[in-house]
Amino acid sequence: MISPHALELAQTLVRMNTVSHRSNLELIHFIRDHLAQLGVKSRLTWNADKTKANLFATLGEGKPAGVILSGHTDTVPWDGQDWSMDPLGAVVQDGRLFGRGSADMKAFIGIALSQAEQFLNSDAPFAVHFAFTYEEEIGCFGVKELIADLRDAGIRPLACIVGEPTSMVPAIAHKGVYRYKCCVRGKEAHSSLTPHSVNAIEMAARVVGRVRDMAEGFERNEPRFAGFDVPFSTASVGQFHGGIADNVVPRDAEFRYEFRNLPTANAAQMQAEVVAYAQALEPAMKTVAPAAGFSFETICEIPSFLGSKDDAVTRLAQELTGEKGTTLVAFGTEAGLFKNAGIPTVVCGPGSIQQAHQPDEFVSLEQLARCEAFMQGLARTRALGRKNARRAGGVRF
Repeated sequence: MISPHALELAQTLVRMNTVSHRSNLELIHFIRDHLAQLGVKSRLTWNADKTKANLFATLGEGKPAGVILSGHTDTVPWDGQDWSMDPLGAVVQDGRLFGRGSADMKAFIGIALSQAEQFLNSDAPFAVHFAFTYEEEIGCFGVKELIADLRDAGIRPLACIVGEPTSMVPAIAHKGVYRYKCCVRGKEAHSSLTPHSVNAIEMAARVVGRVRDMAEGFERNEPRFAGFDVPFSTASVGQFHGGIADNVVPRDAEFRYEFRNLPTANAAQMQAEVVAYAQALEPAMKTVAPAAGFSFETICEIPSFLGSKDDAVTRLAQELTGEKGTTLVAFGTEAGLFKNAGIPTVVCGPGSIQQAHQPDEFVSLEQLARCEAFMQGLARTRALGRKNARRAGGVRF
């Protein structure tokens, strides 16, 4: 059973409105002040207008760098969703904690915070780091600033556990998420004079068709990656806008599209193929209108993640959860960014992604109890090194 203290902290965080477009400073300042009462200093990194911040804290100052417990503080909105209760109510009912962010992923952060004193008093020969970020839900923007700050400060953690909802089963891979916007400039004209115009919608449609052709190629030709529900890379167009009237050849059009690439596939090459195809259309467009053409904007680039069942941090997560196997997850996380920064990483946290982002989002108290036991086990871990898989109650890195 989860302790009252851990549950109370999880509820406190859920009650804070940290939808991605809002500030997260209420939550960050709460955690900072809670840690300060324990004598722990927090390191904050800010967004450009200082309305949002990441928090990094070391519990066990003076010890060798150790394990990051990573979580994002922002949530998706609930506008238009049919909730039967207050999304910020943090209601406990029928063995579940309800509320936006309960599964994704404030409960993990709250439970980690509840164990701060245990981490400080631990005899473990390594530190535990808290890394809590902003704007994960809209592109993992905050964590990039946090990682850059750690690099500049010379902080080199041994490993990272990202507490996204995996039902407390260690996850060692996920696809990347790469989103782009394509804007097309053509030349307007009366629809009876099409030879004197460049139809932006039609030009955009050609590139949309290329994206669709690529998606069909992935499905047809890409080597399968066992474990994913969709075991190949995907591409899709999510939004399309253009035109002002039926009898006006449209000057402007834009569309948004995404790639979800396997860890073994190259998303940069995918985008380069789209850009090259568009550029090949431009000469004919410019013969009619020299200003016509395509421009591209990056919305987000979240790299895929590929860990290993043989990584020491994966074995540690298995030992702490009692799980013998590992899993893959369909959703993107910050794990790939930590891994690409040279930090061995695993994804493991309470709850299921099937409840995340949904009306009446929840995480079960049973999952929270397992997460608390996981944290308590981490505080009791006695060895982090680079040799010998298991010794003295811990996994060696």
